[in-house]
Amino acid sequence: MVEKVDFELVSPEKLVLSEPAEMIVIPGSEGDFGALPHHAPMITTIRPGVIDLYDNGKVAKRIFVAGGFAEVNEVRCTVLAEEAMLLGEITRDFADHRIREATVLIEEADTDHARAAAARAMVVAEAMRAAIDVGPASKGH
Repeated sequence: MVEKVDFELVSPEKLVLSEPAEMIVIPGSEGDFGALPHHAPMITTIRPGVIDLYDNGKVAKRIFVAGGFAEVNEVRCTVLAEEAMLLGEITRDFADHRIREATVLIEEADTDHARAAAARAMVVAEAMRAAIDVGPASKGH
C-alpha cells in the first residue's frame, strides 16, 4: 500500500479540503516543493499559485491559492491560505475581472498602505490568470 500524507487546506472562510495524497506540490515563496510521507518538519510561506495533489502517480486535484503558510511534518501537510479555490472553477472571465479590479485599486491608491494592497491584489490576479492559462497539464507534473 502506498503511504500518503494527510492534507488539509484551510481558508479564512472554511476548511476547503481534507484528504490524503501521495504527494502535494506547493508554491513556496522560495520555489515549489513537494511534501511526501516522512517529510522533515517545516513551516514556510507560500506565494500565489497552484497546489497539486497527487494520487496514483498523477495530479488528482489542482487548487489555486492566493498565498499563505504551509506546515509540513512526517504525516501531515496543512496549508493556511488567504484564499483558495479549485483551479477548474476559475474562468478566464473571472481572472480578467480580478485583474481589472486590481488595476482600479492601483489607479485609486493614495497611501502607501493602499498602494501595497493594490500591488498585492495584482500579483494574485496575475498568478490566477497564469494558472488557468497553463491549464491542467501544467509544468510537466
